[in-house]
Amino acid sequence: MSNKTMLATLALGAAIVLAGPAFAEKLKAKLDGKAQVPPNTSAATGSADLDYDPASKKLSWKLTYSGLSGPATAAHFHGPAESGKNAGVAVAIPNATSSPVEGSATLTDAQAADFVAGRYYINIHTAANPAGEIRGQVTK
Repeated sequence: MSNKTMLATLALGAAIVLAGPAFAEKLKAKLDGKAQVPPNTSAATGSADLDYDPASKKLSWKLTYSGLSGPATAAHFHGPAESGKNAGVAVAIPNATSSPVEGSATLTDAQAADFVAGRYYINIHTAANPAGEIRGQVTK
């Protein structure tokens, strides 16, 4: 291998290493009854750690919660909606009847745009609060 070829190969390799893979965006949500619309007096709290890969549009989550008035009946990502506004279910969170809950979903282009713009929230529903007992807006 000539010096010129070796230098070109090393330069290409360095460029690839420095560019690296596309990293998932880290987002979060802090859930409580005060964030519900309308707010409620639930003492329950929750949090979600979210990873979003813009290249594949894959959203992964780990959701934890405690102190609900009763068992969780459902959990969802809702959107598009800013804080203080309600929206329909965008992505279901399966198996949310016990904490912690982990899962993933692939978003559509429209969902992805709203998600990264902060227009999604997580809601956990109970029998006593069928519209949602605790809620948290997704933030960076």
